[in-house]
Amino acid sequence: MITLERQPLLMVVSAPSGAGKTTLCDRLVTEFDCITYSVSCTTRAPREGEIDGKSYYFLSQPEFDQRVEKGEFLEHALVHGNRYGTLKETVHEALEAGRDVLMDIDVQGAAQIRRFVQEGPDNEWIRDIYVDIFIAPPSMHDLQLRLWGRGKDEQEVIQRRLVRAQEELQCWRDYQYVIVNDRLDDSYHALRCILFAERHRVRRFSPLHDSTEQKSDKRTYA
Repeated sequence: MITLERQPLLMVVSAPSGAGKTTLCDRLVTEFDCITYSVSCTTRAPREGEIDGKSYYFLSQPEFDQRVEKGEFLEHALVHGNRYGTLKETVHEALEAGRDVLMDIDVQGAAQIRRFVQEGPDNEWIRDIYVDIFIAPPSMHDLQLRLWGRGKDEQEVIQRRLVRAQEELQCWRDYQYVIVNDRLDDSYHALRCILFAERHRVRRFSPLHDSTEQKSDKRTYA
């Protein structure tokens, strides 16, 4: 039997608020239990139903600043007046355990990680496992209807999100993949296809060997 050891993926997904990114990511994590959803830190107040440590790590502004000063974030950004960031430790622990990591972050955070990936030979380990995907709405009109339909934000907040969405949509060419989320099921199918394709890239695997000739603790992968 041919056995392979695959490197885990670090998959970054970004989108304007209301484009359906979180819904798509939630479906992916629900279907594939080998994917770890990276939990971000934020300084904003919890919304109804959100759980600290599961939805986000809710931090005070001083706590967030202290972690920034200590260099604990892989990326962090100011979004809609609140701070968001991803802790290096949570990502590293999942990758070391051989689990794919899914990061649901904005374009600022994705740009920081992309720069980190591209800087210097010491970051080659993350360059080989990095994948980023941009989720776009079918139109700004559709995005506006979605934001209004959620009923979560005041009119002023929605207008700020729409202005920011116009800016974020200019960044789609910076990503390796783009999905226009017109129909949710079709978009999810595209996301799954990207996951499968990236998992099967040759560079993700160690050299082939025949486990009938040599015992190994490497996983069988198909």
